[in-house]
Amino acid sequence: MSASLPVSSSSPQAERARRAVSAIFLVNGVLFATWAVNIPGVRDRLGLSEAQIGLALLAVGLGSLVSMPQTGHWTARWGSHRVTRGMVVACMLSLLLPFVTPNLLTTALALALLGAINGSLDVAMNAQGVTVEQACRRPILSRLHAYFSLGGVLGAALGTLLVGRVPMLTHVLLVVGLTTLVGVIAGRALLPDGGAPSSDASSEVPTTPGRWGLNPAVALLGALCFLGMLTEGANYDWAALYFRDVLHVQGGGTGLGYAAFVAAMTLGRWFGDRLRARLGDEAIVRLGALVAALGLGLALLSHSPLPAVLGFALSGLGLSNVVPVMYGTAGHALAGRGIAEVATIGYGGFLLGPPLIGFVAQHVGLSWALGLALTAAALVAALGARAFALVRPVDRQV
Repeated sequence: MSASLPVSSSSPQAERARRAVSAIFLVNGVLFATWAVNIPGVRDRLGLSEAQIGLALLAVGLGSLVSMPQTGHWTARWGSHRVTRGMVVACMLSLLLPFVTPNLLTTALALALLGAINGSLDVAMNAQGVTVEQACRRPILSRLHAYFSLGGVLGAALGTLLVGRVPMLTHVLLVVGLTTLVGVIAGRALLPDGGAPSSDASSEVPTTPGRWGLNPAVALLGALCFLGMLTEGANYDWAALYFRDVLHVQGGGTGLGYAAFVAAMTLGRWFGDRLRARLGDEAIVRLGALVAALGLGLALLSHSPLPAVLGFALSGLGLSNVVPVMYGTAGHALAGRGIAEVATIGYGGFLLGPPLIGFVAQHVGLSWALGLALTAAALVAALGARAFALVRPVDRQV
């Protein structure tokens, strides 16, 4: 890596920062799981229809899209450590708002605010992850994203224990209190950014704005993130319905594909940094996307649950490191602003992908519609070489 590093790899400060930013990713996962398990309770409290709760949920994504581009400027001005420190506390506290709002409009506004703050936190904590990765002189970003997934598991497990047994507001206040405390403590150990990429590296990264005001590296990395997140969103939102409606699995078995995908993705992220160090980022992205495409192909060609479970597991394993590596590549090449631009483009895949698949499924069936996700993964594998060629000076092992 060509950029100068703020502390040595053996520094206790770097290890404290690694643990701190890991904790922030973890509590972010807890937050979203806590919201997810309580959506039915919020819907019942306000007497909302399915369509109304769907509109309210859309506000989360729209809020994120508004704030993400701005966060790159904030991290450049104040440093990712300061922005992360402030946003993690604000994000945890904002979780409380949709549980105390009196109607659909105020709930949607509360969720838009939650989405906006979380979008900023997403960009800032990934930018801080790049800074800590530089300080530790080894890959850590995949493991950080694994902590987010682990936080989701912990939040869902806590929700399973508490939902229906304690008042909803009590559950949320407990989570808000604990996660805010963790955020405050972890924020104190974050590292100041080490500066922009060195002049010899950054001078070789294309910086001339393209047709849409983005330089080619950002545009292509963002497009690949969009495709990767579209495929992720398709697995998250449609795996259970595929098992129920196409494979005709009943009861709890409908969640087997989803569970296999999530478990494999978490596992892949937990050990992904070792593979990054051994194989390099480009190989991880291209090979992973190819495995995801093959896994989805196996699932869609299956006529029984067992091969489909294996297919969704392969999809999760293959996709597990695509987005973390893309974020890291953007951060090493173009600092926090690069992450902000790539994340904003990529997040559109989460928002637009699942509804697009639903629209196509209504006309040609779910199996054919999920072929869009397979195609997206294949495109990441095919175009990955070009994306990494644009940032080759900073695409090297940490």
